[in-house]
Amino acid sequence: MRLSTIGNTQQMDKQQGFTLIELVVVIVIIGILAVTAAPKFIDLTSDAKASVVEAVKGSINSAADMAHAKALVAGETASTGAVSVAGASIGLVYGWPDNDSIASLLVLEDMTQVSGSNGTFEHKDAVDGDKCRAIYDASGVSNAETRPSITSITSDPSGNAC
Repeated sequence: MRLSTIGNTQQMDKQQGFTLIELVVVIVIIGILAVTAAPKFIDLTSDAKASVVEAVKGSINSAADMAHAKALVAGETASTGAVSVAGASIGLVYGWPDNDSIASLLVLEDMTQVSGSNGTFEHKDAVDGDKCRAIYDASGVSNAETRPSITSITSDPSGNAC
C-alpha cells in the first residue's frame, strides 16, 4: 500500500486486478468451452476405427496360427483337409484355414464379413468400408510353410482414414 499526499489529506491508492472468484469463473467457462468445442475439432473416431481394424488383423493372424498348429498336429497339411475347432469344422488349404472358414474362428462385434467376399471384414460403422477392412486371403498358399496373406486397410491412397 502506498500513501500519497494531496494537499492536506492523505489518500490510499487501490490496486486494480481480478479477484480469485472472478479468475475461477473464467477458468470454469474456458473449461466448459473446451469440453464442448474440442471434440468438434479433434475427431478421434477414425483413429478408433483404424485401431479396431488393426486389432482384428491381429485376431485373424492368431486364429490362423492356432488352426494351423492344430492341423499340423492332426497331420492335415494336404491341399485340402479339415479340423474341428470349438465344434466347428474348419476347411484347410495346406493346413491353413481357407477363406470360407476363417470367420468361424473369430468373434467380431464391430466388424462384419463383406458379403460375397469371404475372408474380408469391414468395420460396421465405417463411412467408406473399402478403406476400413481386414483381409484374410489363403488363395496364395501353395504348401504348409507358405502363410496366407493377412492385411489391413485403414486409409485410402490420399490418407483419408476410416
